[in-house]
Amino acid sequence: MHPKPVPPPVPPALLKNPVHFLSLGFGSGLSPFAPGTFGTLVAIPLYLIIQPLPLSYYLALTLLSLVLGFYLCEQTAKALGVHDHGGIVWDEIVGYFITMIAVPLDWKWIIAGFILFRFFDIVKPWPIKWIDAKVSGGVGIMLDDVLAGIFALIGLHLIIFFY
Repeated sequence: MHPKPVPPPVPPALLKNPVHFLSLGFGSGLSPFAPGTFGTLVAIPLYLIIQPLPLSYYLALTLLSLVLGFYLCEQTAKALGVHDHGGIVWDEIVGYFITMIAVPLDWKWIIAGFILFRFFDIVKPWPIKWIDAKVSGGVGIMLDDVLAGIFALIGLHLIIFFY
């Protein structure tokens, strides 16, 4: 088995472009270790801003973020010359928004959602791993995190229901 090639570092100058600034999670994707985790951490204050909105607005903003993410992630992947470069973390932000759909505002659920989303995003159970490997472009970058978010959403709602 060959070791996975290390992607090139993200040039900080990319942050000057609004497209890359967003796809790189406002700079959190430049973290030299665990950029996906840092991207998900950035999602928490954003979630706290949109969580009080009516559910229909929350869902609309999540859907808008997802559709925008197809473009953002595609453009940054092209600029970096690497499909799904670890520094691209907009997909983690959207995945966390999906995880937290209709979740009561409480720190225990915010943390549980974070842990569940990161678990499914890292472990990538079927079909997440298959989609991650087979679907390319901005859609492919976003889709595995959408599914990880859906898995985490289901898990979190089950925990809340039985808690």
